[in-house]
Amino acid sequence: MFAIKRLNAWLGLAFISVVSGSALAAGQPINMTPGVTDISAEVYDMHMIAFWLCVVIAIVVFGVMFYSIFAHRKSRGVTPATFHESTTIEAIWTIIPFVVLIALSIPATKTLIDMYDTSDYDMTVKITGYQWLWHYEYVEDGVDFHSKLHTPISQINNDEEKGENYLLEVDNELVLPVGKKVRFLITSNDVIHAWWVPDLAVKKDAVPGFINEAWARANEPGIYRGQCAELCGRHHGFMPVVVRVVPEAEYKQWVVENAKPESATEYAAISE
Repeated sequence: MFAIKRLNAWLGLAFISVVSGSALAAGQPINMTPGVTDISAEVYDMHMIAFWLCVVIAIVVFGVMFYSIFAHRKSRGVTPATFHESTTIEAIWTIIPFVVLIALSIPATKTLIDMYDTSDYDMTVKITGYQWLWHYEYVEDGVDFHSKLHTPISQINNDEEKGENYLLEVDNELVLPVGKKVRFLITSNDVIHAWWVPDLAVKKDAVPGFINEAWARANEPGIYRGQCAELCGRHHGFMPVVVRVVPEAEYKQWVVENAKPESATEYAAISE
């Protein structure tokens, strides 16, 4: 039984090494992204603090364990200790984790509260999930369209080399202005989906009959990619999300060009 457990442990380590090596070879990040919003930066900082704290704890715990195994091995003729318990040690290893958890929970709670605060938004986008595409509606600006996978079928069928953004490219991108707080109203028309864009620190379920809220304020122009993060059927992997963040002037021009005629005229008059 012990041999089987050791074999499973080594196989697990080998699997992790192979997966990590494959991710690096493919140019895929193995850590979470700092993103381009204040919230994503806070989440990343909390993640790294917790990670390095776990590293320190692991070094201390395993260091003490391996030292004890080596220094008190049977071949040295060490006599086993006879004490049964230590109230002091038990108090220490209870108090320290408690203090650490409290210290982590305070900034984490602040970030979580900010993450759910959709007040004082500048614009609203309603996102509706379908099998297997997204529908975007700019509530105030009179723009709406569907966004679906744009990867050529020849790449999917392995008839030609896969592109750089394989399965992460769409025909119509979600365009947002930089520096504006955008409220997302997320729902679904059929089954449960999840709208996920790591760089915006947004991952919210799209549930039929319900509207979930999220928000983001991108600090940098650019193209940010995501995908459906809830298994939703046979083409679940074919539901990418592409967000293009542009300067405000460029966004206003895009609205005028893409809004319905009556909305475009009204928006142009307001923007002047």
